[in-house]
Amino acid sequence: MTTTQLTILGFVLLFLGTTLGSAVVLFVRKELSERLNTLFLGFAGGIMIAASVWSLLIPAIDSASAKWGDLSWVPAAIGFLIGGLFLVLLDRVIPHIHNHTHEEEGPKSQIHKTIKLFFAVTIHNIPEGLAVGFAFGAAAVAGDMAAYMAALGLAIGICVQNIPEGAAVALPMRNVVGSNRRAFWFGTASGVVEPLSALLGYYLSTHIIDLHPWMLAFAAGAMIFVVAEDLIPDAKISEHSHLGTWGVMAGFTVMMILDVALG
Repeated sequence: MTTTQLTILGFVLLFLGTTLGSAVVLFVRKELSERLNTLFLGFAGGIMIAASVWSLLIPAIDSASAKWGDLSWVPAAIGFLIGGLFLVLLDRVIPHIHNHTHEEEGPKSQIHKTIKLFFAVTIHNIPEGLAVGFAFGAAAVAGDMAAYMAALGLAIGICVQNIPEGAAVALPMRNVVGSNRRAFWFGTASGVVEPLSALLGYYLSTHIIDLHPWMLAFAAGAMIFVVAEDLIPDAKISEHSHLGTWGVMAGFTVMMILDVALG
């Protein structure tokens, strides 16, 4: 495959994972059991943690080494924290409802509950798309096939974690919208933001080369924020500690293997 085809494939995979996960609502009548939900969300969290470390933070530090030398950790550290602050900002400006806690955040609004749930999922998908876009953009600038394969590994990992995450979103959405098909389309639509965010990340990464380490670390910080703020609490790991913990470890292992094998 050409580098362009690899990039397109990576962006499509992001949307495909969410769509496949959302499609579960068309075939499964019951909600996910709490134990299975814990396992799925823990697995998704493990993939995001590993992706943040192996595919984003380490490349960010490596990318900064030529210019920053022994201080190559500075862009990674600052970019990482800015990524978390970006998610805090989105939480403040976009009205949404957390699915499992039913906690409302953002400005007061008369928007229907369905849309607020949709916004909550969409917010989470933005940093994942940016991460893949930044990775492919950095690969395009480097012109290195190994970098493209590493970016593809990241896209595959995000795609895999989007499948259980999409199911965990679409099934509860069915109770709100009262229809399997509508729940599926809401889940699928929430995934559209990922390839769009990837396109934005790709554009920024290919046009502002000096910010590569900052952007990679930014995406890592945003993803870790999502894991700590939502995925881990929603997984209720404290109630099923071993199951949730093994889900995290399994997801981390899968993403680590993908990154090392393809990168």
